[in-house]
Amino acid sequence: MKNCFLTLLFITGLSVPVWAQTQNNPESNHGNKFEQLGTIIQDPNMYRSASGAPGPRYWQQRADYEIDVALDDEKQRITGSETVTYYNNSPDPLTYIWLQLDENEHNPKSDNQKFDESSMKDKMSIADVQAIMGHNQDLGVKIQKLTDGSGKALKYTINQTMLRIELPKTLKPGERFKFKVNWNYTISDRMTIGGRGGYEYFAEDGNYLYTIAQWYPRLAVYSDFQGWQNKQFTGRGEFALTFGNFKVNITVPADHVVGATGECQNYSKILTPAQYKRWNQAKSATSPIEIVTLAEVKQTMKSKSQKQKTWTYVASNVRDFAFVSSRRIVWDAMGTNVEGKKVMAMSYYGPEAYPLYNRYSTKVVAHTLKSYSKHSIAYPYPVAISVEAANGMEYPMICFNYGRAEKDGTYSEATKYGMIGVIIHEVGHNFFPMIVNSDERQWTWMDEGLNTFLQYLAEQEWDNNYPSQRGPAHKIADYMRLPKDQLEPIMTNSENIVRFGPNAYAKPATALNILRETVMGRELFDYAFKQYARRWAFKHPTPADFFRTMEDASAVDLDWFWRGWFYGIDPVDIAISNVKYYRLDTKNPEVENLEAKVTREKTEYNIGRERNRQEGTKFAVEQDTSLQDFYNKWDRFAVTPASRSAFNEFYAGLTPEEKALYDSKTNFYEVEFTNLGGLVMPLILEWTYADGSKETERISAYIWRKNEQKITKVFAKAKEVKSLRLDPYRETGDIEENNNAWPAEYTPSKFELFKQKTTPRGSSTGPNPMQQNSQKPTQNQVGQ
Repeated sequence: MKNCFLTLLFITGLSVPVWAQTQNNPESNHGNKFEQLGTIIQDPNMYRSASGAPGPRYWQQRADYEIDVALDDEKQRITGSETVTYYNNSPDPLTYIWLQLDENEHNPKSDNQKFDESSMKDKMSIADVQAIMGHNQDLGVKIQKLTDGSGKALKYTINQTMLRIELPKTLKPGERFKFKVNWNYTISDRMTIGGRGGYEYFAEDGNYLYTIAQWYPRLAVYSDFQGWQNKQFTGRGEFALTFGNFKVNITVPADHVVGATGECQNYSKILTPAQYKRWNQAKSATSPIEIVTLAEVKQTMKSKSQKQKTWTYVASNVRDFAFVSSRRIVWDAMGTNVEGKKVMAMSYYGPEAYPLYNRYSTKVVAHTLKSYSKHSIAYPYPVAISVEAANGMEYPMICFNYGRAEKDGTYSEATKYGMIGVIIHEVGHNFFPMIVNSDERQWTWMDEGLNTFLQYLAEQEWDNNYPSQRGPAHKIADYMRLPKDQLEPIMTNSENIVRFGPNAYAKPATALNILRETVMGRELFDYAFKQYARRWAFKHPTPADFFRTMEDASAVDLDWFWRGWFYGIDPVDIAISNVKYYRLDTKNPEVENLEAKVTREKTEYNIGRERNRQEGTKFAVEQDTSLQDFYNKWDRFAVTPASRSAFNEFYAGLTPEEKALYDSKTNFYEVEFTNLGGLVMPLILEWTYADGSKETERISAYIWRKNEQKITKVFAKAKEVKSLRLDPYRETGDIEENNNAWPAEYTPSKFELFKQKTTPRGSSTGPNPMQQNSQKPTQNQVGQ
């Protein structure tokens, strides 16, 4: 190809300054963000493979419970006794074991009652003041007796929310140890003291709703990667527990209804004949059936039974057990098919929640099980329960949610969608972390983030117009543009997070949604995510297991993504900083001379010439024509036979490939992108052409690997480009969209026009104390 043919013409350009970002290696503009995680994550071993799967020698402990518990409705008190069988499946000999006493978080002497900052405000609520003053209630677990299986007392030590049992002899690998614990505690008022479990008192009818959670001495996790997980429970980081089997006898007032983890073994004895009949009908119903009806609840609320009943529940291969008990809850149920298995979807709710929960709750439970099963693993348990308790907390097969109507039965749109969202979220926790059992106390995002991501998918499958608040990429921008001192990496312990919701829920959910929709694509992502769920169901995964599995099952190197989204706090802010337009120099005088003429006229134009002509200035060369020579009449842009002949010779000498390119009249656009935020991301470009058509082009994030701050790329286009937009579908979480367009686009702000009231200078602008003091009392005030 001839050199002259390679000449390009620069047409237009736009420049913006480059913003410098501090790098891990400040001496280089590359080799940082795309490096492998390496020592940042734990090394693979025989317990955890480099593929992200459990290793050939993976092990985990087991704990089985037999519990008898009584609820005192007069004193709001729990009294329990348990027999625990602990299986040492580890290769380590154990001389002690750790139990969790989460109710001790309410003990006034616990560190968590004092270690949070506080400050005074101009306006303080009673809750604000109580948080500062604390309380002097006698709360926390009281251990009455702790013995081995034969009844011999065991030595133990309580350190706030953790209890250490000294074993009478070393528990060797493969051995089991049985022990018994008797305990009690006063149930806290969850509405004032806070906490995961507790009671809510309804003054209008004098009844209580008990949500009993984290209530019994529970085995802590002993694992291959950290030994005992005995980090104190402070109320934020939730828990990690050992899988096992439960048999629980729950004794409550005879007029209470109990819903719990597992399957009830004695419905036929504790339900009325009519209720038991409805229960059996619900198993095959296509819509929820009220087992305990609203009419029955309203009647029961009028008096309190002095008798007691014991509900017996059994649950297999679960990591925890929780229950609800009250005389003021409706109970409905419906059998639903989940991946070929019948699951009882059920709801418990008070009269105040009836207009919402009776219509939606159980159907949302069923929808959640189906959606999550499709995206992760088939739901393995026989039951899934949603309880309205003005709360949001999850346990195996049962969760506590919120959503109440007004007195007249109406509700707002926000209440409706808030209720549906929290039910999906809390029921979804059955999958993460109740089955895929990550350590919530250490890595909150592994359950809250993954679950919020699946919640987003379930919400969108519930209603295409569902107003999801967490998941869409653009909705994380407000958080990611905050000052650096209000941010921390997702890989931060839950106790140390300033903005817990955005960090542990929204950001990881957004990151996974971006992976699915933008980085990996749905097919690769869905396959890899399912592999992670299947590999680690009923096991204890770590972040490294998740990261490795997602790459192992997809053949997509994602270390750059984990570095940016999970280990860093940089935001996405990629700008179109410069665009230059080039076209081929045609060498055709018919084309080039005309363009040269336009360019010259534009270059030589000035305002003085224009005004001289307008004023009728008599120019010297016009008054004295002898001053005009050849150049005054010469048309420098005229096409001459010589120039036409030269072009014909040039064109004839082109090869077929060169002629094809020449005739294509291709337009070339050199675009400069600047990484202002620091977080590298794929480039999604929407080209709008002069003829009105559009084209979307996607470029992998790997384009940044040799320069993480600024890149330039040339695009060849058959059509002339009118405009260019970066991230047109708002799928990368870009915090500054105003620099995503060429030519620049401007979004107008709005202001409100109001009618100004004109008052004399120095006059009052509202009621004054003299007027208020002289107002005559109303008739009602007189009668008081």
